[in-house]
Amino acid sequence: MKKLLKSDGFQTLIASLLCVIVGLFLGFVVLLFINPSGAASSIIEVIKNFMHFSVGKLRIKNLGNTLVKTSPLLMCSLSVLFAYKVGLFNIGAAGQYVVGSAVSLYAALAWHLNWALCVLLAFVAGAVYAAIVGLLKAYCNVNEVISGIMLNWIALYGANTVLTGVKEPTSPYTLHLVGHAESSLIPSLGLDKLFSNNTYVTIAVPLSVLIAVLILVLLNKTKLGYELKATGNNKNAAKYAGMAEKRNIILTLMISGALAALGGAFLYLTDYEQWSCSQSSVPGMGFNGIAAAFLGGLNPIGAVLSSYFIQHITNGGAYVDLTKYSSQISDLISSIIIYLCGFVFFLKYAINSHLMKSEEKRAQQALKAAAEKGGKE
Repeated sequence: MKKLLKSDGFQTLIASLLCVIVGLFLGFVVLLFINPSGAASSIIEVIKNFMHFSVGKLRIKNLGNTLVKTSPLLMCSLSVLFAYKVGLFNIGAAGQYVVGSAVSLYAALAWHLNWALCVLLAFVAGAVYAAIVGLLKAYCNVNEVISGIMLNWIALYGANTVLTGVKEPTSPYTLHLVGHAESSLIPSLGLDKLFSNNTYVTIAVPLSVLIAVLILVLLNKTKLGYELKATGNNKNAAKYAGMAEKRNIILTLMISGALAALGGAFLYLTDYEQWSCSQSSVPGMGFNGIAAAFLGGLNPIGAVLSSYFIQHITNGGAYVDLTKYSSQISDLISSIIIYLCGFVFFLKYAINSHLMKSEEKRAQQALKAAAEKGGKE
């Protein structure tokens, strides 16, 4: 049992579960304050999500909807954790997600390119956009958080401007891919049939999981991954060891940006959502990726599970009784849980501190017992 408690993976699991439970409890308390009569049923609806439906086919179809939104969230989560593993905090993932969304949509609706080319263009655009942050960090020592935040807003208004050329004439939303760019839709390859003919479920879902596995291998099993992490831990030591520390910083952010941009392409090339050219705030997907990364213990496999959970709770909020609560209550509950995700590492620290104190206490008792035994002899 002691070995299990000392395991980093087990500690992350326990800490994450505690954050989730506390988050749900606080959400329940908020509901109680607003309207006690519907608090219990509403928090249950949030947890149930697609199980809200009594018909099996509807459950499966809405499970598919959750997976469609989980895929881009997972990519943003991988973007954040990849940079963090290398000692960088890529808060610019939100802007890189926007760039990937805009480039993939414009390539689809304006140029009618094949879906694979749209995804590739989004990948390259995200990498190039993140390279700006990397260059500023490597050569000018500009903090990546500051430059990333600034670029988030540039990406948003740039996307709104560019996508205005492919929006519907009477609304601020971009055209549907269905009917305008069929070849740009990411294929389902039969996955839609598994989810009650939910055409939004595409190969983007398994692809995002595969990418998570590849990131795990890259970070832990390759020379490049070792060099990147070494640079993040101490760039001066990495330079002394002969590593190209500036190149590694730029490369890290380029890979991170490409991952976030893929998230945008994986969502909008399913035609699940349309981009609104009038939106004035950066989409929350990139920021939620930060929470998913930390809730998953900065592990790519953990990120798969945490991304699904966060999206599960977010989608489940749509089934809260809106006759008793405002339409924003689901976002509030999700926000509380997402906020608490940041305490995962604090809880792991608390667990380790408790284990160390217990071991010290046992060691002192053993020494005291040995001393008493020696005195008697």
